[in-house]
Amino acid sequence: MKFQLPEFKKPDFEAQHYVDMPNVTWEASEKDGVVPEDFYLTSHLPTFYKVDGNWVLPEKNSLNCVAVLEGGTVHIKELRDVKAGDKVVVGSKTQGEEGILLYPEGFPDYVYTMRGKSVETSFSEDYDFLFELMEYEKTHNGHIVWVLGPSVVFDYDTRQALNQLAENGYINCLLGGNAMCTHDLEGGFLDTALGQNIYTQENAPMGHYNHLDLLNEVRTIGSIKDFIATGNVKNGIIKTLSDMDVPFVLSGSIRDDGPLPEVIGDQDQALSKTKEQLDKATLIIGIATMLHNLSVANMASGYRVLEDGNVRPVYMFAVDITENVVNKVGAAREYMAYTPMVTNVQDFVVNCERALVKPADKNLMDAMEIEEMDYVKAQGSAEEGKGELN
Repeated sequence: MKFQLPEFKKPDFEAQHYVDMPNVTWEASEKDGVVPEDFYLTSHLPTFYKVDGNWVLPEKNSLNCVAVLEGGTVHIKELRDVKAGDKVVVGSKTQGEEGILLYPEGFPDYVYTMRGKSVETSFSEDYDFLFELMEYEKTHNGHIVWVLGPSVVFDYDTRQALNQLAENGYINCLLGGNAMCTHDLEGGFLDTALGQNIYTQENAPMGHYNHLDLLNEVRTIGSIKDFIATGNVKNGIIKTLSDMDVPFVLSGSIRDDGPLPEVIGDQDQALSKTKEQLDKATLIIGIATMLHNLSVANMASGYRVLEDGNVRPVYMFAVDITENVVNKVGAAREYMAYTPMVTNVQDFVVNCERALVKPADKNLMDAMEIEEMDYVKAQGSAEEGKGELN
């Protein structure tokens, strides 16, 4: 059975109790980046606001933001983006008493995740769901955003698999930090990550210099794209995405070596650039990075209102070897359209490539052209063999 988007059923707003509910109230912000004391704090879950007698669902939402009235509709804003004079929705009740209706019931129950998954959980069904979902997004102009931690680019097979997924249209944007990009470029430049050979795992002589040498070279030339253009980078996901003009956003942290020229050190700017991509996202796959995954889990909308008016979930998968990480991300997503997978992240990426890319090739067993073998019949009886052993 092929994946289909779940149906979102809106409330019957013609019902009298909805008609009788009041409009939302608002207070004007008095200063940029400052909101009224009794502001309404938003959720990932679908939330309707009654404005001028009409129930309005914002096109996108985000966790721990504010709702702002603009021209008869509602937009969700980060607190830092609020401007003086913005009409900020106030209130705390969410059953319509104050014109705010939290409505998770719009999506069917199966959209919400069963909590408490652990490393012992079987994830076969989750893999099947993910593969169908990725195929759906690829063929329906979805926007698949990957969030990568550094460990993903330390493995030869994983880097190869990521390249294949990107080249076949399964990566539409990459989010990460300085370390992930640096070590991927180091791998393409010197065949090492943190000085360790990506394939053999052997430490290169003076290998602890390698990532700093890489940073120095890129900073000397001036940009990642220009460094790749020199021909010094043989492979890697960053090279592939750069060659394909697929966007990637690199957010800086307090302790970044270098950093690479494209790494955004200004926190507000990094968040805004990340949000631009997340506002397009229909599927998010976060791998082996707690901080970036939690950031994305908070910022990315829980749903999107499509051009035809239908409402669809924004799916998120969090993949990590640590249960605590995926459980934190699940809580941040309010368990809606969220799938945790507690597994080796390198195996996860390779499994995705094998399921989505390899089937397009000729059947593997046929391609191998294994020669028939002549079987040699064993001489003597079992009893004779026993005697020899004795």
